[in-house]
Amino acid sequence: MYAPRLVELIEKHSEELARGLMEKLIHSEKASEMRKVPEAELRQRIYEVYRNLGDWLLNKTEADIERRYTEIGGRRAAQGVALSHVLYALMCVKEHLWSYLRFAGLVDRHVELFQELELLQMVDLFFDRAAYYLVRGYEQAAKVKAA
Repeated sequence: MYAPRLVELIEKHSEELARGLMEKLIHSEKASEMRKVPEAELRQRIYEVYRNLGDWLLNKTEADIERRYTEIGGRRAAQGVALSHVLYALMCVKEHLWSYLRFAGLVDRHVELFQELELLQMVDLFFDRAAYYLVRGYEQAAKVKAA
C-alpha cells in the first residue's frame, strides 16, 4: 500500500503547490515559452495534477494517461510552445512535488520505507507515461500542421 497520508497532504495543499510552481515557471528561462499558454489554463492543469494525484495513481489506466497527455501535447504544439519547454514544465511539476514533501518533513518521518518507495515508483511511472504521451501528442500535432 502506498503512503496515503502523503497523497492526502499533496491533494490538500494542491492550490499552494500550483501557486508555487506557477511562480517558478514564470521566472524560468527554460520554460519561458510556457508564457504562450494562458495563465489560467496552465494554473488549472498544474492544480489538477496535484489535486487528483491519488486518482491518477490508483484509478486511472495508462489509456487514461495517454488520452489526457496526448491532448495536452497537441494543445501545446498548437500554441507554438517549444517541446523542450513543455517537457521542462512537466519535470518541474514532479520536482516541485518532491521539494514540497521534503520541506514539509514528511518524507523523513517514520513512514514505512516500503510505502515511500512504492509511492515514489508510482509517481515516477505516472510522470514518465505523461511525458511520453505528451510528446506523442505534440509530434502528432506538428505532423498535421506540417501537412
